[in-house]
Amino acid sequence: MLDDLKYIHQKDGQDALGIAGKQWQQLEHVFDLPELKLQVENIVYAGMGGSSLSALISQSWPGYHMPFEIVRGYTLPAYLSNKSLCIIASYSGNTEEVLSCLEQAKSKNANIVIIASGGQLQELAQTNNYPLVLIPKVEQPRFAALYILKALITILEKAKLLMAEESQQLQHSAQFLKDSVNSWLAIVPTANNPAKQIAQELMGKSIVVYGGPLLFPAAYKWKISFNENAKHIAWCNQLSEFNHNEMLGWTQQPVQKPYAVIDIRSNLEHPRIQKRFEVSERLLSGLRPAPIVIRPQGTTLLEQLLWTVALGDFVSLYLALLNGINPTPVDLIEKFKKALDQ
Repeated sequence: MLDDLKYIHQKDGQDALGIAGKQWQQLEHVFDLPELKLQVENIVYAGMGGSSLSALISQSWPGYHMPFEIVRGYTLPAYLSNKSLCIIASYSGNTEEVLSCLEQAKSKNANIVIIASGGQLQELAQTNNYPLVLIPKVEQPRFAALYILKALITILEKAKLLMAEESQQLQHSAQFLKDSVNSWLAIVPTANNPAKQIAQELMGKSIVVYGGPLLFPAAYKWKISFNENAKHIAWCNQLSEFNHNEMLGWTQQPVQKPYAVIDIRSNLEHPRIQKRFEVSERLLSGLRPAPIVIRPQGTTLLEQLLWTVALGDFVSLYLALLNGINPTPVDLIEKFKKALDQ
C-alpha cells in the first residue's frame, strides 16, 4: 500500500508528504524584524499545539540564560511585568487562549512580540504597534513548526538574547535536514524506507513515545503528529520521570497490552538517562511490547532534534495512509471550536 503512489496521491490530497519533504526550506526563510531594544529579566511564551512546539524545542536548543516559561492556557504567570518579554504565538492568529494571554500581557505592560500568519493577532499587532513576525501560509498550523522555530530564534537574536552564530546554525542545518528526508520520501520503497517500516509496526496499536530531557520535544512532536496526521491515539513521557511512576503501570494491568512503544535514545543525553533506557527495557521485558528504538542522527543537538522531528512527521503520515485517511484535515477540532462559540 505504501509503495502505491497512485493510492498515496488519492489519499494525501493536500500533499502533506510533499510538505514534510520540503520543510527544510522553512529554516532558510528570512523574517523581517527590526532590532528589539529591550531590557528583560524573563521570557514568557504563550502558544497552543504546534505553536508551542517550537518553544519546547528551544528549551533544548539553544537553551536560555534567563527564566523561560511556556504557557499553554488562558492565564499568564503572576510575575509577568514590564521587565518580561512576552512572545504571543498563534499560527492562525485567532487562538482564544493566546488572545486571552495577550490582554494580560498588555495590562502588565510587558514587552510584547507576536508570531502569527494573520487573524486577530496580526490586526492587534498592527493596531498597537507590536513587533510582528508574520509566518507564511501553510495547509495546517502543524506544518509550520520550523517556520515558528525560525521566528522565535529571530526574535531572540533581534533582542540580543541569542548569539548570531546560533541563528546561523539553524539556517545551516537546513541542508542536513534536506539530505536526511531523502530516504523517507514516498518514492523510496518500503524495503529501504525506515519511516514506512515503522508505520507498519504501529498499525492498530496505541502508541507511547518516550524521550530523554534533550529529545523530549521530538517525542512530544511525534505524539501530536500521530494525533493530528494519523488520527491515532498516542501519548508521550520523559525519562527519568518515567522511572518514578509510569514504569510500574506496565507491570500488571491490563494484561493484554495492544500498545507500541517508541524510545527516542540520543547519545547526547546524560549518561544516566541512556542507562535508564537500557535498564528499563531489560526490567520490563515480557511485561510490555519491546520498544522500537529510534537513534537520532546528527552530530549536534539541533541536528538530532530536527532529524527526529522530521522522521516522526513521515512516520505519522504513512500511518495515516495505512489507516486509510487523508492526513491533513482536522475536522473534529474545527467542529469543537465552533461548538465552543455556540
